[in-house]
Amino acid sequence: MFGAGCFWGVETTFRNINGVTAAAVGYAGGTTDNPTYEDVCSSATGHAEVVEVEFNPSVVGYKQLLDVFWANHDPTTLNRQGPDVGSQYRSVIFTYSSEQKAAAEQSRAAMDASGRFRRPIVTQIEPAPKFYRGEEYHQRYLEKRGLAHCAI
Repeated sequence: MFGAGCFWGVETTFRNINGVTAAAVGYAGGTTDNPTYEDVCSSATGHAEVVEVEFNPSVVGYKQLLDVFWANHDPTTLNRQGPDVGSQYRSVIFTYSSEQKAAAEQSRAAMDASGRFRRPIVTQIEPAPKFYRGEEYHQRYLEKRGLAHCAI
């Protein structure tokens, strides 16, 4: 599960990867059960906008998904992506196993050491909490509007 700013573009990016079998937008990492988009946008619930990614590991590996995550947002900005500001837009990786956690931490350390970013990476890596699927009008949002991506 990945949080990299506004979930519309993140969903589209992951959905277009060969081997990704499903991607859904939603909310995770907060304190309110069954939050709505409006709740999350208030920044009062502590949730991040996230994309839950299901994938076939014989086609695409978790490390490849991490590479896509790093390449498609700025992991050095705390609670912000482009014009979107708030803790709901934080950079976060929610992991489902100790193997994913280790891979994510190793990947973050390698990216930090690579010199690719001028500032330190602030991406959080945490065990996956409950995922709350976003409202249906948010699912495949860009696709429904004939847009290929969300440019920042």
